[in-house]
Amino acid sequence: MTTKPYEIQLEISGPTAMWTRPDTGDCPVSYPAPTYSAVKGIFEAILYLPAVEVVPFKTEICKPLHFHGYATNYNGPLKKTGTDGAYQFLATVLTDVCYRLYAFVRPQKEKSSFNDKARNWDARTTSPGHAYASILERRLKRGQWFVLPCLGWKEFTPSYVGAFRDVTVVQDDISTVLPSMLRQVFSDGPSAPVRFSYDQNVKIERGVLLYPLKGGEA
Repeated sequence: MTTKPYEIQLEISGPTAMWTRPDTGDCPVSYPAPTYSAVKGIFEAILYLPAVEVVPFKTEICKPLHFHGYATNYNGPLKKTGTDGAYQFLATVLTDVCYRLYAFVRPQKEKSSFNDKARNWDARTTSPGHAYASILERRLKRGQWFVLPCLGWKEFTPSYVGAFRDVTVVQDDISTVLPSMLRQVFSDGPSAPVRFSYDQNVKIERGVLLYPLKGGEA
C-alpha cells in the first residue's frame, strides 16, 4: 500500500462566513480565515472516507475582508434555563468571502475504529490518498458532496464550491498575526471527548495562511 500523501485543493466562496473565535464569548467574532478543523470539515463534507486522513496546510484569502454585524434569534439547547422564548444573538461575521483551500490526504493510521465497509475499502485500495484525490476531483466537477459544505455556521452555505477559477486573485495586501487560533475541538478524534487545541502566532502573509503541521502530518 502506498502511504505517500497527496495534495488536494478547492475554491469556496459565499455571501457570509463565520469562523468563530472562542475567546470572543457571547458575541462571537470571526477569524479572517477558516480554522484548521473548518478546512478539514469542508473537504470531508464533499468526500468523507474513514480510511483516509485529510490534513489541511494552507488557505489563501481571495477577497477583501469585510466584517459585518449579524443578529439572529436563538432558541436552541444552550439557552439559559428558565428563560422564555428566543433571545437575540449578536455576532460579527465576514461578508462576500472567497478562499482557496489546500490539504494533504493520506491513509488513516488508526484503523481500530473502522467499520466493515471502511476496512474492506482500505484492504482493496493500494493507494488510498490517490484514490481520495481522484474521487474528490470528480465530485467537484459534478457538484456532488457527502453533506452540504458550509462557511463555518451551517446556515452560511456557499455560492460556489469547485476547482480554482482563473478570475480568482489572492489578496496580497492582507498580512497579520493571530496570537492564538483554534485548531480543533475534537483533537483526539471525532469519537473522543472534547479537547480544544490551539496554534500560536499564526501568520497571514500576503493573503496566505499556513497551518502549522504537527509531528508526522507532512
